[in-house]
Amino acid sequence: MTKRKILVTSALPYANGSIHLGHMVEHIQTDIWVRFQKLRGHECHYCCADDTHGTPIMLAAEKQGLTPEALIEKVHAEHLADFTGFHIGYDNYYSTHSPENKQFSEAIYLALKANGKIESRIINQLFDPEKQMFLPDRFVKGECPKCHAQDQYGDNCEVCGTTYAPTELIKPYSAVSGATPVLKESEHFFFKLGECADFLKEWTAGSTTLADGRVQPHLQPEALNKMKEWLHPDENGEGGLSDWDISRDAPYFGFEIPGAPGKYFYVWLDAPVGYMASFQNLCSRIGIDFNEYFKADSETEMYHFIGKDILYFHALFWPAMLKFSGHRAPTGVFAHGFLTVDGQKMSKSRGTFITARSYLDGGLNPEWMRYYIAAKLNSKIEDIDLNLQDFIARVNSDLVGKYVNIAARAAGFIHKRFDGCLKQVSDSPLLQQLAAHSENIAADYETREYAKALRDIMALADAVNEYVDANKPWELAKQEGADDQLHQVCSELINAFTMLTAYLAPVLPQVAANAARFLNIPAITWAHTQSTLGEHRINKYEHLMQRVEQKQVDDLIEANKQSIQAAETAPAASTYAPVTEQASFDDFMKIDIRVAKVLNCSAVEGSSKLLKFDLDFGFEQRVIFSGIAASYPNPAELNGKMVIAVANFAPRKMAKFGVSEGMILSAATQDGKLRLLDVHEGAQPGDKVG
Repeated sequence: MTKRKILVTSALPYANGSIHLGHMVEHIQTDIWVRFQKLRGHECHYCCADDTHGTPIMLAAEKQGLTPEALIEKVHAEHLADFTGFHIGYDNYYSTHSPENKQFSEAIYLALKANGKIESRIINQLFDPEKQMFLPDRFVKGECPKCHAQDQYGDNCEVCGTTYAPTELIKPYSAVSGATPVLKESEHFFFKLGECADFLKEWTAGSTTLADGRVQPHLQPEALNKMKEWLHPDENGEGGLSDWDISRDAPYFGFEIPGAPGKYFYVWLDAPVGYMASFQNLCSRIGIDFNEYFKADSETEMYHFIGKDILYFHALFWPAMLKFSGHRAPTGVFAHGFLTVDGQKMSKSRGTFITARSYLDGGLNPEWMRYYIAAKLNSKIEDIDLNLQDFIARVNSDLVGKYVNIAARAAGFIHKRFDGCLKQVSDSPLLQQLAAHSENIAADYETREYAKALRDIMALADAVNEYVDANKPWELAKQEGADDQLHQVCSELINAFTMLTAYLAPVLPQVAANAARFLNIPAITWAHTQSTLGEHRINKYEHLMQRVEQKQVDDLIEANKQSIQAAETAPAASTYAPVTEQASFDDFMKIDIRVAKVLNCSAVEGSSKLLKFDLDFGFEQRVIFSGIAASYPNPAELNGKMVIAVANFAPRKMAKFGVSEGMILSAATQDGKLRLLDVHEGAQPGDKVG
């Protein structure tokens, strides 16, 4: 067998949230593939990192009273602990906020610039007039210009998959303040992706012939079809590649662009470069030749496991960046679908938005979930469903009832009757049957057909259990003169268990390690799928896996419900917002603040933040929208109350909800609530505040 050199990555989790089971689908899928390659004896390196740059990180850090650096360091430790808890075996888990990533990002940018692929342009960019900041794509929402889905982000539509500029959104609004953004000029830098179209058409439809002679397509068929939609204009001339805006304006947490003060690399430029940075960090630590893996004529393999929502970046932007900066393109990009729970999108209110930490803290075995997810995964870009009742039934039936039970039913007899020593059973038809499936199961792992591999493995486990029932070792143990037959049967069963463990080792690494100690061997390897242990002494058996109990799953769902409720009611950190820069008396006098009476207050359909106020200012009636819905869940209680409002702000269109004719004043309290200001008894609508 030809020994391969392989670099594997998972998409980088963003350093602004907890790891949940949706993340775990991808990292478990990747980890299984990597462990399989290592079991086969290949040189395989698994690198990942936290994605740490961008406006959301900056704003989240500010909200928590931390520097961005302190926030990403804290999150890094939490993410790595969660992944480690699920036995994700990275060779390196790093950060995109690293000296290596800065170096590579700048080098790739300068190489693209020298290659004529970077262009500076003055553009009109959406600007939040309330927050006084340019709005990143994900901070603008509006109506998709293609399918007209509502509340889509400013970079791509989650309904139809179209990518676009935020200025193309219909009825855009700021996701930060709700204000209607205005266009403002700014110099930006563009990667001329359109000039890379010929290369990308060839690469996306192409393949690589591997050292072992197999042909590896660069993309899955479904991904290739999607790329064709993006690469080729339709009969109306729509579609095709657009140049890619790779810069953002200050304030921004990231790497400043060389020679462009106040301009920063867009996070999606330096995030995939983070794969290189993490690998370089590993290379420096353990002495690998980095260039062998990334030089333009590299004969090594490089694979990216990603979610289908970021396919555009990995199948178009990233290969083009690599190619035109003098590096190799990926050998393959493997996309997967999303995770649903009980047939529905993960939900915080239902408790099915399950975090990795809540699962681990609840005492649930992470290998239960590894097995269940693997049993649902194949090589296609399909969503998979975590059906919680099926989860309980399948784990208990397959892993406990079929698999570990084999060792439990035979080990005691070997230990008590034969001093722990196995008999030579290499001529066993049962074991030959198991060994015959080795290459087929290996092929399924190689092509990420995990569900098929596990079905075949469990069919073999069924065959072994049928052998147990046919030979009944518990009855042989009672018969005089049947010791040799008992020894034969139980030795076959322990060897069969060893073979099944080798087949399952990529999915169940901890069980495999514990089984190796029981079997008294250094480690389980793929070679154990085709060989027997011979005359070998094993150790005393200790139980390898418990059953899933219904209460554990019920408690998990309840814990996630409670964590959301706790987050909604938890007090904020005991720090006050800093005092803003000084304003003059003349500045203050420009603002006309009035008392107004609430005629009617109601929730706004389609918004979780806004309340609609019908107000009486004495001299006229107006409508004002205010983003305080979370603090006043029963808006009708405000009817008849007096509030304080700014009366001379220009009317502002609130996305699809209507026009707001002023602003109601409220105080942001330390518990995270917004409270309307009280008005002293006797004040009348229209009274001026000053």
